[in-house]
Amino acid sequence: MEPHDDPRRVIGRRTRYHGDEHPYLRGLEVAIVAVLKDALRVEEHAYLTDDDEIARAGGVTVHDRIEVAPWIEKEGRFSFVTSDPKAVDLGAYAHLAKRND
Repeated sequence: MEPHDDPRRVIGRRTRYHGDEHPYLRGLEVAIVAVLKDALRVEEHAYLTDDDEIARAGGVTVHDRIEVAPWIEKEGRFSFVTSDPKAVDLGAYAHLAKRND
């Protein structure tokens, strides 16, 4: 994963976590590792790690979880430990919650 700030790409995109589900991530910069497609709707969800696959599956939606790796400031790197917050709890996708209220 190559971290970046390009909003046209998903995998590797840097953003911030703003949710309550993972308090240890709140306010931290994270990088997107994968999309767990429809994970909030179905138990058997797709695990997507390629931007083309994500686009073919309809892009990131309000029903997805996003696997993220937090930035470790003192070590100057992203963690190898990941979490799977809701897409709408990431700054990059918070607008999805507003569209789907």
